[in-house]
Order: sequence, then structure tokens, then C-alpha cells
Amino acid sequence: MPAYMIFTREGPVRDQAAMDAYSAMNRAQARRFVADYGLKPLAVYGALDTLEGEAPDGVIILQFPDAAQARAWYDSPEYQEAKALRQKGATYRALLVEGL
Repeated sequence: MPAYMIFTREGPVRDQAAMDAYSAMNRAQARRFVADYGLKPLAVYGALDTLEGEAPDGVIILQFPDAAQARAWYDSPEYQEAKALRQKGATYRALLVEGL
């Protein structure tokens, strides 16, 4: 069953250079992430209409074939290196949700 990795940015960017490096690193790895983990971007900082609760500053939704592939991607050395830049640049919440 598909799984979804959801990232919400929970505040302003603290370090734009770190966020730019994070984005560049992910773009450079995108084809490999698709081939190796089945990653499919569904939403990347699109228009956001908050219906309940506090609005995050941005949302990313990634689809994977299953939760194991999502965790393998998240735990991969390549993504862990990128994640360190993201965490330096801004505060995020990361969720892994199994689909139907």
C-alpha cells in the first residue's frame, strides 16, 4: 500500500543558504531517489488553504510505494546529509502516513 511522507515547515527560514543547499542537493539526487525508492512528489509548497488549526509555512507531500521504501529513503545516507541542511535552515515536522 502506498505511503506518504509529509513535511510541514513550522516557522520562518532561519538560514537561507542552508535551505538553498538542501534544495540543490535534493534536485541533484531526484532521479536516483525516484529510481531507487519510488519517490513521487505530489505537492511541493503549493497554494495552501488552512481549514482548521494553525497554518504551517509550507507543505511537501511525497508518495512512496510503501512505508518501507519511504523509511529507506528517509534513513539513506544521502537524505540524512540533506536533512542536516534542512534542520539547520528551518524547523520542520516530518510524518510518515500509510495510505489505503
